[in-house]
Order: sequence, then structure tokens, then C-alpha cells
Amino acid sequence: MNKKGLTLIELLIVMVIVAILAAISVPMYTGYMTRARRADAKTALEQLRAAEEMRRAEYGAYLNDLAALQTSWGAPATNQRYYTISLAATATTFTGTATPTGSQTVDGALTIDHNGTKLPEEKWVK
Repeated sequence: MNKKGLTLIELLIVMVIVAILAAISVPMYTGYMTRARRADAKTALEQLRAAEEMRRAEYGAYLNDLAALQTSWGAPATNQRYYTISLAATATTFTGTATPTGSQTVDGALTIDHNGTKLPEEKWVK
């Protein structure tokens, strides 16, 4: 018997295998990207905290102006692609927040304060 091509059954089997592999890999990739973007937000908040601490060490008070912190102290950008960084500060306290945007909104916001408290804790540990 001399076969020169694929039968319809063989083609359908290959398509089913490809569909199963895609069904497994796409959710794994999505979860990986969510965690990677969260890591970027954590880094930005840590940079914000470091900038605020440097500012307080030199001037004795925290700064509520994120743009000035970016210019003088190297704070992170306020509008990243997947998170928006915001700052609320008084002379003695501050809270930095990374609010997710776009496809990252399922992740929830991250915060850090002047004491180094990071919320929600479970997202900072992983």
C-alpha cells in the first residue's frame, strides 16, 4: 500500500493534540505574566520607599510630590503599563500604592508604607 498524504483521521488527531497542549499552556503563561508584572510593581514600590527614606534622612520629612521624588530621588514612574504608582504622604508618614490597570486588574493593588508594611502580604511573599 502506497500512501502519499495524511488521512482526515490523522489530521484530526494532530489537531486534538495541539488543542490540548494549548489548553494547558495558555493559562500557565497568563499566570506567569501576571506574577512577572506584579514583581515589577513591587520593585517600583520598593524604589518609592527608598526615595522617601532618602528624602526624610536629608530633610527630616517625607515628600508628598511624586514628580519631585522622581526628579530628585529616583522614585519610579507614576504610569507604568500595568500598574499606576501613587503616593500619599505627610511629614511623618507615607503610603505608596500600585494600582493595577488593563489586563492586570485581576491582581489587586499593592501597598507599602513608612514602616515597611507591605499589603496584601501573600502577594509580596510569592
